[in-house]
Amino acid sequence: MYTQAMDLVPQQSESGTKETSVDENELQLQFDARIDAGEFIEAKDWMPENFRKTLIRQISQHAHSEIVGMLPEGNWVTRAPTLKRKAILLAKIQDEGGHGLYLYAAAETLGISRDQMLEALHSGRAKYSSIFNYPTLTWADMGVIGWLVDGAAIMNQVPICRCSYAPYARAMVRICREESFHQRQGFDALLTMMTKGTAGQRAMVQDAVNRWWWPSLMMFGPPDADSPNSAQSMRWGIKRISNDDLRQKFIDAAVPQSEVLGVRLPDPDLKWNETRGHYDYGPIDWKEFWQVVGGDGPCNRERLAARVSAWEDGAWVRQAAMAYAEKHAELQPAS
Repeated sequence: MYTQAMDLVPQQSESGTKETSVDENELQLQFDARIDAGEFIEAKDWMPENFRKTLIRQISQHAHSEIVGMLPEGNWVTRAPTLKRKAILLAKIQDEGGHGLYLYAAAETLGISRDQMLEALHSGRAKYSSIFNYPTLTWADMGVIGWLVDGAAIMNQVPICRCSYAPYARAMVRICREESFHQRQGFDALLTMMTKGTAGQRAMVQDAVNRWWWPSLMMFGPPDADSPNSAQSMRWGIKRISNDDLRQKFIDAAVPQSEVLGVRLPDPDLKWNETRGHYDYGPIDWKEFWQVVGGDGPCNRERLAARVSAWEDGAWVRQAAMAYAEKHAELQPAS
């Protein structure tokens, strides 16, 4: 489970500075050549320590986002308008729990334990997507989360299927397939409300779109010029498309979808630019983004408290499972 990179401890010179061995320089050259050739890096392959740490940060934050993302939707399971919608929402939440499992497992191949990752989340040291710190006020929010939030997630995640770290790339294949279901069910729920619903329901959808549009654009991260990790992640092949390019692709796809739904996107500057071949859009409130990332969003404390409470309430299950495993091991005949 641990990578070879974790066994390579940089040597200290007499002056106290770290020295890199000749062998490690050769390994670095081989690694760079593999990245340049577009090859996948497996868990037992040598990798630079910074590459490993970057992957741990990204994959664990992705896993945390899937788990925390269950909370805004779980709030509406008992209030779904029909049995069909309840079943769909339950299936979606179950998928998200599975996505978290796949991603925690992928991160564990880099030499970090699940307990360590969860401790970082519960202590506030690890982050998750800022989008999940906004409240879900009406049933229409469930549809808009599926359409916009999961739509943005798909735009972000499909390129990760070609991530240079193979365990992460493999996990993303199934995740993206299931996310596409989430996006379609959200769009279908909104389309039903907009075409068959009452005037009040259509207004509910428009209100939800107004509230979720800008946070959805923030999901792609800060502008490329303000994203310190993007350039190196793209050099390593962990990331394939820049934040700004992904955001533009999402907007270009969302505008025609909004026209089919019959909703207005809350941006007076949104218009087609014939010269660029893309939609122009208005300024994003990055002050709000950094405020939410920094822990001062509408639901930051509520979300974190819910995760910590779930962990503590489930302690007896983990203890029982460990006791059973130990007892079972004792009963096995000696080899």
